[in-house]
Amino acid sequence: MGTVYLSLEEPIARAPRGRRWALWDLGFRPFYLLAAALAAVSVPLWALQFSGWLGAAYLRGAAWHAHEMVFGYALAIIIGFLFTAGRNWSGQRTPTGRPLMALAALWVAARLALLSPWGELAALLNVAVPWFAAWGLWRALHRGGNRRNYFFVALRGVMGIAAGVLHAGWLGWVALPAGLGLPLALDVVLFMIAVMAGRVVPMFSNNGVPGMQAVRDERVERSALATVLLLMALDAGQAPAPVLAAGAAAAAVVHTWRWWLWQPWKSLANPLVAVLHVAYAWLPVHLVLRAGAALGAWPAGPATHALTVGVIGLVTLGMITRTALGHTGRPLHAGPVEQAAYLALFLAAAVRVFTPLVWPPGLAVATLVSAGLWTLAFVLYLWRYTPWLLRPRADGQPG
Repeated sequence: MGTVYLSLEEPIARAPRGRRWALWDLGFRPFYLLAAALAAVSVPLWALQFSGWLGAAYLRGAAWHAHEMVFGYALAIIIGFLFTAGRNWSGQRTPTGRPLMALAALWVAARLALLSPWGELAALLNVAVPWFAAWGLWRALHRGGNRRNYFFVALRGVMGIAAGVLHAGWLGWVALPAGLGLPLALDVVLFMIAVMAGRVVPMFSNNGVPGMQAVRDERVERSALATVLLLMALDAGQAPAPVLAAGAAAAAVVHTWRWWLWQPWKSLANPLVAVLHVAYAWLPVHLVLRAGAALGAWPAGPATHALTVGVIGLVTLGMITRTALGHTGRPLHAGPVEQAAYLALFLAAAVRVFTPLVWPPGLAVATLVSAGLWTLAFVLYLWRYTPWLLRPRADGQPG
């Protein structure tokens, strides 16, 4: 795979004077806002759909909710992050202005199509979003001669394939094994997070906490990524439950070791760094719960939500706060609003994951409480960051 660089430093240049609207200046601006807005409203919409208020929808209830966590929320943040980082990797412009506006409109159209009865249209749009995003990133990397990061272009392409396969199964065009549906799509997102976390968490930790010495051991790094790829293969191949449990348990050991080398106990001095370490700690929890679920020790729900709310939710919230602060020219500091959002999302994960394990009759209450905490976290983000993401950088630089 080669070395993957995730430098997020801005080029030194001054922005034109007189600008008052900066939403389309760089990919993180519209896509972070869209992702946070979807996160804040998706649970109420899911409840409306589940109750029958949106009965004409193509996807209903849990299927819609799970789809949007992956191909709506997570994909939007991946697009925004990689368009922003890709400009620095290549020295070339990633989509801005009208091309960026068109991609954002396509993403919105894909979300709306899922609430319609037109399944074929929804399938087409949800395949198109990651593929057009991959094309936009590839053009910048190709022009800049930055082939080492073509890897991320390929992963966006895989997301498009995963969306196509998933919708083909829902539309009845093909008969799919269970592992080729949302579990495999979640594995793809998990692999992306594992790659990016391995690059940015040690760097952010050592830069943001004096005296911290987060270590990247290449053998551990390669092993951690290999275990996620193994789980993807086991899901796709419908491996027997004991084999899947063994794979998940082995992955839990490797990812715990990786996390421990990053010295997470020292990160508490800086909440902007600590949230990434706390988020990554949910990954071994997910893997242990996944192993137990494969053996029938408990339901699969807690493992799934340890990944979606704990890992994906907290990692992405941590990244969209930190990178938005840096790329709007503001100090890298998590204030009371950010810390409240982190705490709300952590509690959302803890309530949703552990309540069904220790008190199964409380699942319904836990789901409602967790949903409220999740929504609160992203309402806080929107309240704090929307004005900053709409306006030009505070330091006058472009982006």
